[in-house]
Amino acid sequence: MSDEVVKKEANAGPLGLLGFGMTTILLNIHNAGVIEMSVMILAMGICMGGLAQFIAGLMEFKAGNTFGATAFTSYGLFWWSLVIILVNPEWLGGAGADGRSLGFYMLLWCIYTFFMYIGTLKANHATQVVFLTLAILFLLLALENFTGIGVIGIIAGIEGIFCGASAVYTAVAGIVDGEFDRPVMPM
Repeated sequence: MSDEVVKKEANAGPLGLLGFGMTTILLNIHNAGVIEMSVMILAMGICMGGLAQFIAGLMEFKAGNTFGATAFTSYGLFWWSLVIILVNPEWLGGAGADGRSLGFYMLLWCIYTFFMYIGTLKANHATQVVFLTLAILFLLLALENFTGIGVIGIIAGIEGIFCGASAVYTAVAGIVDGEFDRPVMPM
């Protein structure tokens, strides 16, 4: 019998996906017109969307997962940058972002996310759904900001709730499957 302790690294994916998914749902409930923008959404963006994903990204770097590391750290930083844009643009010495500027911001995230989606084509279907619906969400938000057509924002909000929910499902499936050490929730 060996006294050797086996160290097992935790799967950072569920933490990152929960941070992303829960924050995305909350922001898109606002985008769909159900609730007003409030400190609750902004705090979630800083803590779960930003910090939790950033921590998950660092864990993925340590585990040697380039895709997970890049995805979680970049989207964590997306949330921090979005909160700064929404709350205090003058903090960085700039003027607030207009619709055209936000349109380009969202378009760049759409392009990046589409390429990350291509990276998921070797992954499970649940992860593919998360990235594809996120690319669509960024595209809709870019279109809303470029055109100023509010109904596009409402459609984006509904689509964003689905995107966030798919990330939460994928996170919970990762946790449950890991605890049972076998597939329990289909992905």
